[in-house]
Amino acid sequence: MKTIIRRFIVPALLVLIIGNIGAVDTGSYQFIDFLRGMTAPGRPEIFGNGVIFTASSSHQRVGISFAHEDFARVHWFQRFVIPRDRSELYVDGRLQRHISPYIDSGIMFHVQAIPDGLGYLDYRLIIDGLWTADPLNPLTITNLSGIVQSRVPLPLRAQATLTAARQPGTFQFNFRAPPGDIVTVGGSFNNWDPFMYELREASPGFFTLTLPLPPGRFQYVFFHRGETVPDPANMRRLYRRDGRAVSEAIVY
Repeated sequence: MKTIIRRFIVPALLVLIIGNIGAVDTGSYQFIDFLRGMTAPGRPEIFGNGVIFTASSSHQRVGISFAHEDFARVHWFQRFVIPRDRSELYVDGRLQRHISPYIDSGIMFHVQAIPDGLGYLDYRLIIDGLWTADPLNPLTITNLSGIVQSRVPLPLRAQATLTAARQPGTFQFNFRAPPGDIVTVGGSFNNWDPFMYELREASPGFFTLTLPLPPGRFQYVFFHRGETVPDPANMRRLYRRDGRAVSEAIVY
């Protein structure tokens, strides 16, 4: 029995690991069993440190884009296929190469890591080239531009590292980037100077800086690899006259 199970699952692992998804251990039997337990695509599901989004494999291509990334990146779904029993590939002892070794499960999927500090994920799908809200997710919102977005509430544990003040009169800026990168911050408190304040890499890939700031609201962005980046952990966004998104925070 163990041999039969291993013969079935190992090819599935090879298929699922393609894509290097970092949100959950996609090579685990628990993850494989979770997907195999789906009889059809449905609403997003929380699994470990990630959210699993699904769509019908009848589509040619499905992608997903997130509000916390300013819809600047598209993550493409993968097809979940199930290996055939090897006996189905042979006729009279001969391997039939015209028979696909995999069966379409009917499901395409994407696993998205839960970002630190967010209470929910807002997103849109790209289905066969058309942008749309998720037809399988009944929870939607309409943004300031009148565009309908789908929403996934996140567990409270995802909010543990929300950017916050350490003490009255200061604000702590946190940012995650590849180790060794240079990250700076600017905003209404320094006339948006991109060079004045550089974050310190406190641990590999985690950059932080605490500044004394006067009480009240202020706006800011990070500068990373030549681009301005609103705080991914702060859902409070404003838009400047030039159309660029910035983060807003409060110092007490």
